Amino acid sequence: MKQIDFFYFFGSGYAYLSVMRIDAMAKQSGVAVRWRPFNVRTVMAENNIALRTQAAKVKYMWRDVERRAATHGVPYVRTPIWPTDPDLLANRVAMVAAEEGWCEVYTVASFRAWYLEGMGLGSRAHLGHVLAPLGQDVDDVIAKADGARAHERLKAETDAARSYGIFGSPAFVVDGETFWGDDRLEEGLAWAAGRHELQTLKHDEEDY
Repeated sequence: MKQIDFFYFFGSGYAYLSVMRIDAMAKQSGVAVRWRPFNVRTVMAENNIALRTQAAKVKYMWRDVERRAATHGVPYVRTPIWPTDPDLLANRVAMVAAEEGWCEVYTVASFRAWYLEGMGLGSRAHLGHVLAPLGQDVDDVIAKADGARAHERLKAETDAARSYGIFGSPAFVVDGETFWGDDRLEEGLAWAAGRHELQTLKHDEEDY
């Protein structure tokens, strides 16, 4: 089965749309998803991107997310708390979850709590709300997330994202091809499934 690497950040507005859509779409396409949270703040700073200081762009972003959510049938209640997760705790918990095999369910539950229930990512209330139903001990998970291993893994995943030229969240990588933005999810899945129009064209030319 072909694989798509899904790079995203807990606190990325557009990532919510992909988090809510990618599983069903990937299954329909026959593609496996590798969930890979990373620290987009680092790569944005390296590229001199400071979204939070651009009021007009931020205003547009939230309206655009709302429109895209309606277009794709993704639940949307209100603009979520943003910026959020100042200490990257939600993201570091994701490193624990990825290592232990429950990253996808944690991600979906976290983004739902953020967008639909008005909770700030990485807060004690948020983590308790999300982790307990997953059968996880909140104190134990937070202790692991505060440990060196989680910090190192987050840095490693951020380095991996950087190596693919990723500069924002979400992004999708298939065999070294990078697709940036929720509006490229369909294109990334088509590439992973070998059904992208450029791949089809290339095969047609080879057959000719």
